Amino acid sequence: MNDERTQGADGTPDSSPDSKASSESDHERTAVETDGGLDPGVGRNSPSEPGPAETPTSNEPMDVPPEYRREESVVEHRSLRSRVVQGLRDDKLALFGAVVVGFVLVAVFAPYVAPYDPGATFGFMQPPDSYSQADLDGDGSIERVWHPLGTDSFGYDVLSRIIFGARVSLAVALVTVLVAFTIGTAIGLAAGFYGGWIDSVLMRYVDFQWAFPEIILGVAIIAFAGGRGVENVVIAIGIAYIDDFARLIRGEVLSLREEEYVTAARAIGMSNRRIMTGEILPNAVAPLIVQATLMIPLAILAEAGLSFLGLGVSPTTPTWGLLLSNGRQFISRAWWISVMPGIAIMLVVLAFNTLGDGLRDVFDVSDSEVEQR
Repeated sequence: MNDERTQGADGTPDSSPDSKASSESDHERTAVETDGGLDPGVGRNSPSEPGPAETPTSNEPMDVPPEYRREESVVEHRSLRSRVVQGLRDDKLALFGAVVVGFVLVAVFAPYVAPYDPGATFGFMQPPDSYSQADLDGDGSIERVWHPLGTDSFGYDVLSRIIFGARVSLAVALVTVLVAFTIGTAIGLAAGFYGGWIDSVLMRYVDFQWAFPEIILGVAIIAFAGGRGVENVVIAIGIAYIDDFARLIRGEVLSLREEEYVTAARAIGMSNRRIMTGEILPNAVAPLIVQATLMIPLAILAEAGLSFLGLGVSPTTPTWGLLLSNGRQFISRAWWISVMPGIAIMLVVLAFNTLGDGLRDVFDVSDSEVEQR
């Protein structure tokens, strides 16, 4: 009915004062809506053009200028176990070393793995892949016995002696490295953390020990301790290898003691002992583990050398060095007596060295992370 009132009789717009006032009121309403952010042609709830108070709901990334753009890469954090497993998979030599070390560790169960008792006697100096007759059960029945690696000058089975000798040699090597690890870490940790005269005194002792070859120092310690025996061999080789761990941990501590977390630990009043054992040592233990892995074959060689010289364990205890020593006078007639234990030593030392190299690459993650970035 509004339209009828604003039009004249002939259908033309009415130009009366009332019509003009109504038109002006409509224009004012339109201006107010336009100033408030509303489009007069679009409804209030139309999402086509949001007002100043509204925020866009689109998830599309904003357009960043090229000079501010940078590529980001996220390096996945992996646990120590997963890093070691992946490192062994990538390094075939390290994996081979781990497999050989695993087989050698089976020698812990030597009584169940060895084919015969190490003290059982058979035919003298029989070559590899030979047979002999023996009563193994003690019931009077004679059985045919196979010797894959032959027998030695006393009639002992070489393979059985090597397996039992692996248990003794590995036990001596592991305990020796543990002794050197403990004492050397304590010396290097104290020298690197405190510095000053403590560092000078401790490291001068380490330098003094460094000047002596390990085998000579071991012989001197065994002579001072009272002669051959497993305990004396462990003490001699353990003391001889203290300097290797002391030097390594001291260098790590010198670089870690200035880190921010150490400064924060001092600021909250943490004691020096807790800072060394709880903050610094856990961050420096990775190279120590690698060093310990590399020191085990050296300890095996040192034990074999001392046993070869007659300064090792008791002559009745089968060790690889003692097997080498027993066969040296028969090397021209029965080469397998010395060669077979020598091959065992070579394989185990090579396996530990390759495993240690692989672990060193695993723990040294800085280069690999930089390449991934």
